[in-house]
Parts: sequence; C-alpha cells; structure tokens
Amino acid sequence: MAIRKRSVAQKISNPAPTYPYAAGSNPLKNILPQWVQAGGVPGMIERLGQRETRERIRADIARDGLNNWGRIPSWDCVQISISPHLPQHAGRTIAALAAERSADPIDTLCDYLVEDQRATRVLVTSISEDDIRAIVASPLALVGSDGNCVAPSGIVGKGMPHPRFYGTFPRILSRYVREQNVLPLELAIHKMTSATARVLNLKDRGLLKEGFRAGVVIFDPKDFKDRATYADPHQFPTGARTSVIVNGTLVVEDANHTGALPGTVLKRDRAGAVG
Repeated sequence: MAIRKRSVAQKISNPAPTYPYAAGSNPLKNILPQWVQAGGVPGMIERLGQRETRERIRADIARDGLNNWGRIPSWDCVQISISPHLPQHAGRTIAALAAERSADPIDTLCDYLVEDQRATRVLVTSISEDDIRAIVASPLALVGSDGNCVAPSGIVGKGMPHPRFYGTFPRILSRYVREQNVLPLELAIHKMTSATARVLNLKDRGLLKEGFRAGVVIFDPKDFKDRATYADPHQFPTGARTSVIVNGTLVVEDANHTGALPGTVLKRDRAGAVG
C-alpha cells in the first residue's frame, strides 16, 4: 500500500524533475524528528541510546507522522537500501528486523542507526501509482534520476540502491510512453533534454543544434526497458543497439562502453549558468 505525501497539485506547481517510482530514498535518520539530529553525529548517537528520547520519538510520530514522508501504513514500507557497517541487512525492512529481534520498530530503528553509525539509507514507499502517472503527464514535471554514480561492481556497487539510478529514463520511455500511453515519446524526450537544460540554465546543451555540445543517445524505442528493481537494482536496461555520444565522442556503442571518458564537470558561474 502506498501513500500520498502531498497532493498532485502541490507536487507539480513548479517545474521540477521527478522519477517514476513509488518509493523515495533518503538517510534513515531523516525519518526521525529533526530535534533528534541536533548537535551533529556524536550528539545524535548518544541521544538515540536514551529511553526518554525513544519515548519522545514515539509520541512525535504518533502525533505528526514521520518527518519526511507523512504517515506510512507500516514499517514494511521502510526498506534498508545501503548500510555501510551492516551490509548483510540490505533489502530488509524495519518491520522484518523488528520481528527478528522481537523488538519495537522504534527501538529497532534507533539501535540500527547506532550500530550503523547513522550512515544507513532507506527506500520508503511514499506515493501512489495514480499520482506517478499524473505527475509524469504534467507539462510542469521534468524527468531526472536524482541519482549518483553506481555500477554493478566496485566501490559504487555496494548495497541495494534505488533502482532509479539505472532505470529512470528507460522506465519513462517503456512503461509510461510505450505501454500506458501516458505521454508521447517526443514530450518525454523533451522533458529529459531541452526542458531540463533550460530549467538548469545550461548554456549549450539539451538540443541538437549547431554550436551546442554533441551529446546524443541513440536507442530503439521498442527495445529500451528498465530492468532494475528494488530487490535487484544493479541492472542496466535492455537495448542491444543503444549508443551514446558525449561531446562528440562515442562512449557507448551497441550497449558496450568504449572506454572513452570525454565528459567534463559542469560548474556554476556568477550569472547562475552552468557550462
């Protein structure tokens, strides 16, 4: 069961990027009331071990709901994603851990944060599928993964990150364009490219235009589908014919990385632009 954090009208009142998933991702500590995090990490860790702190947390959540997501149906909706010091628990929910420990979910959450040195990230089911479709279709909603660097292996391959890192764009194109006809392909591409570049005030990106940076993705719309899931997120999308050109250099050819690294870091200048 998913919940609605805010109304659709509130979500799309201003142009903003969104990703097409029912779960959001955040540090586990952000579920707790803000006063719990006061004083930095040492203060928070000490505070979490106190019984009176946990009683106050219970009272605050009972009165106000959870800090970042509103009220959730159950602790089954809070799934551990990345846990640097307790990696064996990635994919488990707070409810499952509480049951295993024969403990209250609040005690389990607080104990876990202390054990993982407050570094835990979680996935929290927070929006309905109906809202996702409405947001994706809105002309004010753009498409963005809100993701960072991940890979199936190595230092950035740890844990079970949000599947949006791998699947945001192909999920829009396959699920909401091709399968559900929520929006046309051209509008979806616009939301991913020129519209986003305009909102971010990128000087020379987002369009196939003379003088602009040559960044191009070539794909087959009939063979481009997300495969990353909450249970198995480290999966690239389908698309054997997919190729990517960055700054005029071929980086991915037929779904295989060429080894080229022509990308550059974008920095904001005094005018607020990036280039």
